[in-house]
Amino acid sequence: MNKKLNRIKVVLIEKDISQTELAEKIGKSFSTVNAYCCNRQQPTLAVLDDIAKVIGVTMRELIKEEKYGKNISYLCKNKR
Repeated sequence: MNKKLNRIKVVLIEKDISQTELAEKIGKSFSTVNAYCCNRQQPTLAVLDDIAKVIGVTMRELIKEEKYGKNISYLCKNKR
């Protein structure tokens, strides 16, 4: 089973923020942020907190989809 552990990519799309912009604002490379967005790598809690602050959401919103209903992963393809 390919379970999504975070919703960073979905929330970036909802907030119209690119992965490149997020990477610059949190001081990480695009490759690292892309790995977070694709769930190949998970950010530490400290980094997740930084991401939440930049995006303007809670950390919980980056990991739970209850507030938003079903995960809209079809919107996530190649969004940078």
